[in-house]
Amino acid sequence: MELNSLTLSHIIILGLLLVFAIVHSGLAAARMWGESIIGARLYRILFALVSIPLATILIIYFFNHRYDGLILWQVQDIPVIKTLVWVLSAISFIFLYPSTFNLLEIAAVAKPQVHLYETGIIRISRHPQMVGQVIWCIAHTLWIGSTFMIVTSLGLIAHHLFAVWHGDRRLEKRYGEAFLKVKDRTSVIPFVAVLDGRQTLQPGEFLKPAYIGVTAFIFLLWYGHPWLMEMTSKVNW
Repeated sequence: MELNSLTLSHIIILGLLLVFAIVHSGLAAARMWGESIIGARLYRILFALVSIPLATILIIYFFNHRYDGLILWQVQDIPVIKTLVWVLSAISFIFLYPSTFNLLEIAAVAKPQVHLYETGIIRISRHPQMVGQVIWCIAHTLWIGSTFMIVTSLGLIAHHLFAVWHGDRRLEKRYGEAFLKVKDRTSVIPFVAVLDGRQTLQPGEFLKPAYIGVTAFIFLLWYGHPWLMEMTSKVNW
């Protein structure tokens, strides 16, 4: 297949990422307004009904085209690389899913709320999802080595860097001085606030069901990864 025909997938993945970023960040920005009209639970359901299908389309397209374009390097035959990629991926999920702290709120069983956290993973980074996404992108770019993967990683990282600014802006607008104090005591770059004395790690804060759940999910993903690849390959996108 000619390279010119493959570069279309690079453009499509960027388009899908852009649509998801606009919708996801847009709904986050409109949360206070939306909740005032339809309530917190219905707005959470609306958020999920819009975001999850878009994310599913994005994930399936990524899986099916991850080797498109040029393969710039091939290191999959090196045993230590496979181990490194899985370790980095596991670490990335620990950062990516701090929202599992409030499963009942995510499911809209309990009233969804915005929280100011300053414990657990937040002591390491105020924006753990951004950190997790960067780690995930590094691991998968190393493993796959395609131009499509590089384009996808750059798009994902750009979205999450925007989310750092956007998230801080929304929290400052909502909480004012209270958030600014949290901001002063935390850092975006991992461990900076710990190293300069603004934060002290508390290992006991990581002994929570949420972290156990994420760990179980990592092992489930490990064993289910081949099946996931097989199922998504049946979708002709």
